[in-house]
Amino acid sequence: MSAAINMGRVLIVAGSDSGGGAGIQADTKTVTALGGYAATAVTALTAQNTLGVHGVVGVAPEFITQQMTVVLDDIGADSIKTGMLHNSAVIETVAKKCMAWPGIPLIVDPVMFAKGGHALLEASAVMALTTKLLPLADVVTPNIPEAEALAEMTIKSVEDMRRACRKIAGFGCEAVLLKGGHLDGSHLTDVLFENDAFELFEGTRIESNHTHGTGCTLASAVAVGVAQSLSLSEAVARGRDYVRKAILTAPGFGSGHGPLNHGHVLNNLTL
Repeated sequence: MSAAINMGRVLIVAGSDSGGGAGIQADTKTVTALGGYAATAVTALTAQNTLGVHGVVGVAPEFITQQMTVVLDDIGADSIKTGMLHNSAVIETVAKKCMAWPGIPLIVDPVMFAKGGHALLEASAVMALTTKLLPLADVVTPNIPEAEALAEMTIKSVEDMRRACRKIAGFGCEAVLLKGGHLDGSHLTDVLFENDAFELFEGTRIESNHTHGTGCTLASAVAVGVAQSLSLSEAVARGRDYVRKAILTAPGFGSGHGPLNHGHVLNNLTL
């Protein structure tokens, strides 16, 4: 048991991406690449490729609960990471299950839109997200469009990002990591708001069409870092480095928004 705990066990509660670039596939690859152990509870199936989302089939909330229960009862988890929770019933189900397992850090990636703009969260479910799940979260990891929807404001600058973080934290979560990739310009800033203080993570934008799944990937990198007892700041810094290298070495698959190279760390292994 001690070896499994040292790995960092992450229960991922999210939707499947048939193209493998985002969703539970990206989450599992990321956790594994960073030395953790990934278990899953699938919330929805998508017919998806680099050109977009072509279909969605939801999983019954009762079965989502069953998946979470059997994993937590047997394997356990050092963190729980949520992704696509497409309607109110699913959000309420997941929130109830998380409440039944207090003490496990919860990382919420409030997935609302696919890279191509397809809605992945019903509009009527935003209230359930902000009132049921966000108050339980240790970290919430929105991108700019998601933060605009949650904070009900327009975000055009880093200062706007700071204000949005405070508004989102007002829902009761412990920390907010607002990802700045959707802002214009060659400079990229992510904002971490924790313990009433801000930390900025800055870098240079990589011009690439192969950025599908970056949000899922960074959130999962944070989740496994937390599971491995890194500080939140350390988990974010390591996760950003991992994502950057995954973009730089992207395999170039597909005709649209292509996937990352989640396995780039394997290049350093001797088999």
